[in-house]
Amino acid sequence: MPLSFLKRRRRRRLREMPFPDAWRRILERRVPIWRRLPDDDRRELEGHVQVFLAEKHFEGAAGLAVTDEMRVTIAAQACILLLHRNTDYFPQLYSIVIYPAGFVVPLEAEEGGIVSEGMDDRLGESWSSGVIVLSWDDVRHGVAEIGAGENLVLHEFAHQLDDEAGDADGVPILGLGADGRRWATVLGEEFERLREADARGEPTLLDPYGAETPAEFFAVVTEFFFERSTELEQRHPALYGELRRYYRQDPARWGPPRRDGGEILDDILA
Repeated sequence: MPLSFLKRRRRRRLREMPFPDAWRRILERRVPIWRRLPDDDRRELEGHVQVFLAEKHFEGAAGLAVTDEMRVTIAAQACILLLHRNTDYFPQLYSIVIYPAGFVVPLEAEEGGIVSEGMDDRLGESWSSGVIVLSWDDVRHGVAEIGAGENLVLHEFAHQLDDEAGDADGVPILGLGADGRRWATVLGEEFERLREADARGEPTLLDPYGAETPAEFFAVVTEFFFERSTELEQRHPALYGELRRYYRQDPARWGPPRRDGGEILDDILA
């Protein structure tokens, strides 16, 4: 559905507002991927963050008090996925729930007509009903381990992009001019290769968790696209190319995180 004039105008005004210095210091300390971005992309990202924080509700769970550090750190990583694309800012999402650490959820399974109940440990969840749940400890771990290919925020918000298309099947809305058949072929073949390698117990660049379903595969390769872009491009060039076209970004060309003076940043997260 096309955006209303009032929504477009409100969002434009939010993007044009001066970005708070305190928030920028959070980006510098907590979001090393922001340090890799070209200057124009940084400015665009800051504008997206201001819209995101104005429109999405954050709440703490298990007694956690939500801070600006948490909100800005999560929002910036989520909005990395929106750069250079027409976006409605994860329109199905209205709330981000943050736990201090990992959490447990009830689990029900059926086998042979017998239903069993239990609990399952989780680090994050993305619900099609408009909620993302995150462990703050694991959000911090994801930004601390630069280049590890494990970023909880990128993973869960990639699920939100997938859900926008109507089904959690690893095929987000590709946009005008996109080649859906090529996307399906490339990602389908890469998914099957990962499943086969995982079944044989072979080591892989991509996290074997991506072999669970096409939806998990899309979320995992999104993490690797931004976190381990050079390796992904070298070892899976067709997959990297599809993600580059979809996200309209080329993180393999960004270089390492740097300080304002240009030196390489090597002390993220005290």
